[in-house]
Amino acid sequence: MRNPLSARRRAAAFAALITAGAVTAGDLAARTFPFGPRTRSVNDLGNQFVPFHARLWDLLHGRTDGGLLLDWQSGYGSNALTDLGTYLTSPFSVLVALFPRDGIDLAVYVVTLVKTAVAAAAMTWLLTALHKGRGRRWAAGVLGASYALCGWSVTEASYNPMWLDGLIAFPLLCLTAEWARTGRRPLLGPVLVALAWTANFYTAYMAVLGAALVLTARLLLDGTSGRERTRALLRATRTVLLGTGLAAPVLIPVYLGSTHAYPGWTKEFTPASWTDVLARTLPATYSFFTPAVFTGGATLLLALALAFHRAVPRRERLVWTVLTAAVALSLQWGPTHLLWHAFATPNGSPYRQTFVLAGIAVIAAWTCLSRGWPDRRALAGGTAAVLVLALGATGSELARREAYLLLAAGLAAAVAGLVLAARGRAVAVAAVLLTAAVAGQAAATTAYADRERPLRLDHYPPWGADHDARAAAVAAADGWPAYRTDPGRTQLTANDALLLGGQGGAYYSSHTADVWTRTLSALGGGWTSRGRSLQSLDNPVTDAVFSVGARIRSAPGGEPRTVRREVPPLVTVRPGGGEQAYGDSPFRNQELLLGARVYEPAADGACRAGTEVFLWAPDWTGTARLGDNPPQRLLGGQPKRRAALTPLGTAHTAGERVTYRGEAPRDAEIGCLDPARLSAAVDALRRTGAVSVEVSANGVTAEMPPGSTGVAVIAAPRIAGWSCGGRPADAYLGLVAVPLDGSRTTVSCSFRPPGVLAGAAVGLMALLGVVATVLVTRRTGRGPAGPGHAPGGPAARGAVRAAVRA
Repeated sequence: MRNPLSARRRAAAFAALITAGAVTAGDLAARTFPFGPRTRSVNDLGNQFVPFHARLWDLLHGRTDGGLLLDWQSGYGSNALTDLGTYLTSPFSVLVALFPRDGIDLAVYVVTLVKTAVAAAAMTWLLTALHKGRGRRWAAGVLGASYALCGWSVTEASYNPMWLDGLIAFPLLCLTAEWARTGRRPLLGPVLVALAWTANFYTAYMAVLGAALVLTARLLLDGTSGRERTRALLRATRTVLLGTGLAAPVLIPVYLGSTHAYPGWTKEFTPASWTDVLARTLPATYSFFTPAVFTGGATLLLALALAFHRAVPRRERLVWTVLTAAVALSLQWGPTHLLWHAFATPNGSPYRQTFVLAGIAVIAAWTCLSRGWPDRRALAGGTAAVLVLALGATGSELARREAYLLLAAGLAAAVAGLVLAARGRAVAVAAVLLTAAVAGQAAATTAYADRERPLRLDHYPPWGADHDARAAAVAAADGWPAYRTDPGRTQLTANDALLLGGQGGAYYSSHTADVWTRTLSALGGGWTSRGRSLQSLDNPVTDAVFSVGARIRSAPGGEPRTVRREVPPLVTVRPGGGEQAYGDSPFRNQELLLGARVYEPAADGACRAGTEVFLWAPDWTGTARLGDNPPQRLLGGQPKRRAALTPLGTAHTAGERVTYRGEAPRDAEIGCLDPARLSAAVDALRRTGAVSVEVSANGVTAEMPPGSTGVAVIAAPRIAGWSCGGRPADAYLGLVAVPLDGSRTTVSCSFRPPGVLAGAAVGLMALLGVVATVLVTRRTGRGPAGPGHAPGGPAARGAVRAAVRA
């Protein structure tokens, strides 16, 4: 007699193998990294995920500036825990430590591939738990693969790898709900919920909603009494609450971090046209603002055939068909759209919950298949429904000829395979046909998306010679904490300091602090992504203020050049007294923070010979040039983009003017920096600044000259979480500040992200709750209701023992 558990494991492994093979085949066909020259680092993959995983590599190898709480490399000092909890707390992220540092792009690719394969295995395990489907478990593996290879996965989540944790979470949370329904696994259930929330809270929220819908369907079909259903719902609620509590040490700081972030883009939800929605059920389609609902021809056929399959009880057919249709409709209705997205329309794609629809469609397909191979009536009905959907997509520009050809080929293979399997003939051939239908369409969709994304989205090169040269230049110049080394304004990514090293002002995260965006903006900083992707400000005054003693300047393909300056220490002294606030001019704001006048007015639009010329035109896009200095490109247009205060070079002769290519900017301001005045101001700050500075993973300690009075200013933004001397830190024009009265010589400040203690307390209470639940369950012997599972009976005691062992 075959071991059912062994069969389930083989089915799950089969699903993972199909998935990994289809993804790599698609990438190979498109000649996308690591199989060819086409980059896969588009959008946030290149700008966020690769650099943040590089920082994780540094953390795991003990090479980073900062630690788990404070990141000294980004934004001149940012909240590390919120970024860790948002981008890096997936259990699979630590795999990057196994790769070389300059292989970080390959490491992220492998992590992405592993996550997708695990999602396939998890869905297969769920399917065989919902319906055993003896003799057809290999087909559960095929359907599990189709879930992991859905359009949402291979076209969108592939470059947002943290979303793939939600793809894994949905089947695991459905499995957890199944345990709650039957009164099993009181320990493992909350642990899986906690892992889902911790891995990626955003998609975990959607997965929880989806699992709740699946549980509701199961309760409607299980034939138990209303009292037993209520108890099951209470057990499920308890499991979710305890699991959420276990994840609180990550969730609460991340949530509070988001409340301190610079406001993102808010907009109204506009549903996609139904022709475009139907087109996205086809293979090899791509569009950013439509739901990628493709799940493969075999899955779509079986999900639609369910309503016609007489071997499945009528009520079961009705419940799963209605649930699948309702979830599909919920993607297009404003109120349910907001519910899926935690009541806030996202900045990017508004269909991030599509993976839940894919998962429910796969469950419906397995429900059709597990009761018996579909007969001719079911196959005819399902095929007709697929053709109706395809016909409805003909009005969409997304539905290309190739998409229909792939649909037809996959549908033909799926029908042929199901017919052979139903007749009990050539089951191996049937398995090959169904597998080929899923894997072939998914590989083609992967390849198509690989080719389309770089054409439509900003993209970034994988690690290469340019990275090597810049990283080497940063390492050679690094003098932290005596001074900062900024990797430069010419960026390879929006988080170059994390990727290349150094301690830069640039920073791009969902948690970019409001105070830092506003402070850097007041000083002339530029941004993209509506204020959350801040650029390094190449300016001698701000370099002096933030103790940037080395700055890397480079052009693509050219040798990086290191510019060194004498700068004050990380902690300096300013006069105390009086409230100060920034105004409209970045030149005046820089002088205010520096504490000295260093800019001269541009007489008749021209600067005095020997001064350094800067252009302030935040909303202008174009090219400006000072005399025969190299031209400089500005890219503005608020609120999406903001051009930084831009150096144009040194004025060589009196009356040398700035010229513009195209229409001159309106309301532009020109500043003329006097190097001698700046040098004098820097010397003054160095004389009165800290004698010594020690920087730790979560703070800074400085020894000040005896008798220092006024305000000690730490060259770090005063983000929420800084405290000095046991009380919240003061702020000086957006930076961390400590009052000095002449009697103290030691300044000591530490950073603890808001919510750390509250999260730890909630997590501890949840842990106690889990232990109490397991002990009570073990003592009472309460197991699942139903025949053979009477409370205290052998089956119940066996379930309890299994739960405790878990």
